[in-house]
Amino acid sequence: MKKPELVILAAGVGSRYGGVKQIDPVGEHGELIIDYSIYDAINAGFEKVVFIITHALEDDFMEVIGDRISKYVKTAYAYQELDCLPAGYALPEGRTKPWGTAQALLSAQSVIDGPFAVINADDFYGASAYRTVYDWLSLSAEMDGNKTRFAMVGYRIENTVSDHGRVTRGICEADDGGFLVSIAERAHVEKTPDGARYPEDSGETWHDIPAGTLVSMNFWGLRKGFFKAAEDDFPVFLDRNLAENPLKCEYLLPSEIGCQLQSGRASVEVLESGDMWHGITYREDRPGVMEAIEDLHRRGVYPKPLWG
Repeated sequence: MKKPELVILAAGVGSRYGGVKQIDPVGEHGELIIDYSIYDAINAGFEKVVFIITHALEDDFMEVIGDRISKYVKTAYAYQELDCLPAGYALPEGRTKPWGTAQALLSAQSVIDGPFAVINADDFYGASAYRTVYDWLSLSAEMDGNKTRFAMVGYRIENTVSDHGRVTRGICEADDGGFLVSIAERAHVEKTPDGARYPEDSGETWHDIPAGTLVSMNFWGLRKGFFKAAEDDFPVFLDRNLAENPLKCEYLLPSEIGCQLQSGRASVEVLESGDMWHGITYREDRPGVMEAIEDLHRRGVYPKPLWG
């Protein structure tokens, strides 16, 4: 069996921060969140990292991240582009928004050789999550009958919302055996004293999300079988959404995995991490992330500087 690889969704980094050079360090010696992710992945056993970026981001990404990381681990690149669509489909006039994380992952299938983990570039997941996913991908069977076996690292909603604005989260339901039953992508999720909430009907209706609710933070353990199913589903997504929202509809990874789950093509085992998730959705989130990472350095979880 081929060794697991790490795939990092980084095509949106530039658009979020106005260019990759503007990503703010979170470590004392200039480390970015992505540095900690790759450091933890290497220590867990991953020997190859696949970055999904855009051609427009390539030069800056190589300068700030890629050239540095290639000294420590084998790297490969895939490119998410707007015109990478199934045969028979054309880019809608005026579309500038990327097609979403599921389409990004489809763009990488030619450079992924074995089972793989998927993460966001700007989320800090904690070291135990990488060890858990690497071991699961290495030791678990690829198939469960006619279903491809996937895994998801689950976090609790109250540990993943920002004090400084709304976020998007994959709200999950798991059964008593620890397998995912459903996942629903919710936008505009905001923190409340008892957990979180999200709106519908342009904010006229609000739904509470109780503390303890399981959410996906886009940390998945997947296998090559994902790609054939996603290729089949992408045209279905386009047919359903292009007419209503041609400029902004997104083919998102949690939604696609939910589709494969509901259609019986996949099973998803929920793996819970003992570490805290941290992320920078808003610049105001940065001081809290820096403080948490500095505490990990003080406790000896990470060396100073990170790369020695």
